[in-house]
Amino acid sequence: MSASGAELLKRVKEQIREVDPSEVSQLLGEGVVVVDCRETEELAAGMIPGAVHIPRSYLETRIEATVPDRSQRVILYCASGVRSAFGAHTLMAEMGYDDVESMTGGFTLWKDRGYEVEVPRALTAEQRDRYSRHLLVPEVGPEGQQKLLDARVLLLGAGGLGSPTALYLAAAGVGTIGIVDDDVVDLSNLQRQVIHSTDRLGVPKTESAAEAIRALNPDVEVVGYQTRLDASNIMEIIEGWDVIVDGVDNFPTRYLLNDASVRLKIPVVSAAILGFEGQLSVFAPYEGPCYRCLFRQPPPAELAPSCGANGVLGVLPGTMGLLQATEVIKLIIGAGEPLIGRLLMYDALEATFTELKVRRDPDCPICSRDPDSIADEELGVFPDYEAFCAASG
Repeated sequence: MSASGAELLKRVKEQIREVDPSEVSQLLGEGVVVVDCRETEELAAGMIPGAVHIPRSYLETRIEATVPDRSQRVILYCASGVRSAFGAHTLMAEMGYDDVESMTGGFTLWKDRGYEVEVPRALTAEQRDRYSRHLLVPEVGPEGQQKLLDARVLLLGAGGLGSPTALYLAAAGVGTIGIVDDDVVDLSNLQRQVIHSTDRLGVPKTESAAEAIRALNPDVEVVGYQTRLDASNIMEIIEGWDVIVDGVDNFPTRYLLNDASVRLKIPVVSAAILGFEGQLSVFAPYEGPCYRCLFRQPPPAELAPSCGANGVLGVLPGTMGLLQATEVIKLIIGAGEPLIGRLLMYDALEATFTELKVRRDPDCPICSRDPDSIADEELGVFPDYEAFCAASG
């Protein structure tokens, strides 16, 4: 460091507070936000457990997302204490933070004294390049991207909704994508089911979708279930997945999915489309309403025709499928406000969105029941949903 740089650092340190690593070690988990402001490539040497990584070059633009409360106590550290000192000065003098300190000696001194070190899983050079735009987004970053790579998302259907959802989840780096579909690619599908192609006509949709996903992103493992979801297999198929994407096209399967996912406490991102209209919601068991809270009884058949009977605008599944993918990503990385307890309705002709609030039904036959009271032998027992929906119609 030059003489002028050393003098500047001295003046900065006179205006901030520094804290010794011994004190920081006692504060971990005590409500203090510890921020590692080294660059990404430096993290291979390890981090202070529980620290949040914000590179010094992005500190001013990202700190508010991590520490919105400017009265919160924040401790910055870098490799030696230089960058963190300048960062602490900036946060206090220019951004209005009240309680920011720099750790003396940085991570080098922390490690030399033998304090606990956490070695984060690192993205490969190819992954850093592939997901570079995600890494720049504060709500995602390396930590969020690793969550995506570790995530397991099950898609029910590789049709109109499943196609765009699968492609964008694969592109985003969701590590394992499951696909349940018993159909084969037909020429009439290609107007909206963009994951398939003309040269794969007659191929099972699970295989066709897997081929497209692997071509897009070899990081992704695809698990195919070439079968129809029913009461005999649903518990076995959906167990162990982090999020389920509902792209089914009939009420009996939707009710079956709801009842099974509530029992296993798996969130479902559900969408429906018809003509020029779509709707979307997130059903997170015991955090918000379930599908039965919204639709206690299925509507009569004449009020809920299928796309096969009444048609659908080819681009509409793309719009709703991308919204589904967005909600899935938010659930995985823990960002934003998912559509839990809200029903989003889209009218493509009017280009309008309408949001309806949905509350949990205290008398819901499914989610009002304490999940711990459901015996193991009851988990796989379901009513006849075909008869239930037929009777309601």
